[in-house]
Amino acid sequence: MAKTMAVNAGSSSLKFQLLEMPAEQVIAQGVIERIGMDDAIVTIKYGAEINAERLVGHSEDDEHITLSKDGKGKKYENVTAIKNHQQAINFMLQKLTDLGIIKDFNEITGVGHRVVAGGEWFNHSVVVTDEVLAKIDRLADYAPLHNPANAMGIRAFQKLLPDALSVAVFDTSFHQTMPDENFLYALPYEYYTRYGARKYGAHGTSHRYVASRAAELLGKDLKSLKLITLHLGAGASITAIKDGKSLDTSMGFSPLAGVAMATRSGDVDASLVYYIQEREGLSNEEMLNILNKKSGLLGISTISSDMRDLLDVQDTNEHADMAIRIFINRVVKYVGQYVAEMGDVDAIVFTAGIGENSVPVRKMIIDKLNYFGVKLDEEKNNVRGKEVEISTNDSKVKALLIPTNEELMIARDVESLKA
Repeated sequence: MAKTMAVNAGSSSLKFQLLEMPAEQVIAQGVIERIGMDDAIVTIKYGAEINAERLVGHSEDDEHITLSKDGKGKKYENVTAIKNHQQAINFMLQKLTDLGIIKDFNEITGVGHRVVAGGEWFNHSVVVTDEVLAKIDRLADYAPLHNPANAMGIRAFQKLLPDALSVAVFDTSFHQTMPDENFLYALPYEYYTRYGARKYGAHGTSHRYVASRAAELLGKDLKSLKLITLHLGAGASITAIKDGKSLDTSMGFSPLAGVAMATRSGDVDASLVYYIQEREGLSNEEMLNILNKKSGLLGISTISSDMRDLLDVQDTNEHADMAIRIFINRVVKYVGQYVAEMGDVDAIVFTAGIGENSVPVRKMIIDKLNYFGVKLDEEKNNVRGKEVEISTNDSKVKALLIPTNEELMIARDVESLKA
């Protein structure tokens, strides 16, 4: 059997998962954080049944890494100096060898890389060529915090594993099926033709995975379903899926748009942004930093970007309560909008860090959606990180909790391109 690695490279982090394919068995996974510093943190989990439990990680735009569900797996941890991604990847591969997880680097026959922005060039995963890599570089303006790091990871792996198939899996590709009335902004059309000014969305690999799993759980053909998938984590996006395709999604030209998030504002009137900039004397970069890193739950609550912290003090802290209510409000508005767009909905799917693990958040959202026929079973909902239906048996619209598995989707895409 072949070994395939799924990689998510951030500007100062590297998350990975090594899978035996096509058996889809996870062999090891981990994260290297604080790359570029003398105290980089290396965590590698390996051993028996590394599959189900999700814990919080600290890299840029995701909420968890997968760890052993039974406590039998082994864990390697170290703090060491790692100056760049090339050194991080070399350290990680060498450690996989030292730990006996692989005998040599050549056992890894494919590497799939998460790439945030694919623009209109990529509507599916592709084998990385020089031309593909050049386009990823050119799309850096669409995702300046992510694409350069993603490209850096690709180059570093290609240098160390030149014989492994290198595949780029784009967050935006799933959303390339949106009709023009959903992806175009009401701006002068020339801005779209000149600069690609349009909605691209994000989290496409996650939405694609949980939609396919939802169809399997419901015992129906995905193409026959109308689904709304809620990827609720530090980054959050809502997607309407009809006929197995993305019809609309909440994130926009960048991952800043849509619902309120951990530190991102979500949708804001552009005139208000200009108004604040003028009065605060802020540069464009400073304003974008505020919108991306100082807003959302953190900005409103003034105490934390972590939903768990806010829930702990919701009853005694009015700002924490306000932040939670705003988060719920924005999610519910998008769900309502997408029900209207599709004319109906068969199921709502919760995933990602908050969606998978926050019992009260799921309840607050579903309680506001009772009007179109979704009913929560509170006993079923009292669970974290497990694949389960959380609606009542007589619920017209089903509510599902499905832990996302972007790494598996990446590995599957690598396998499909090996043929």
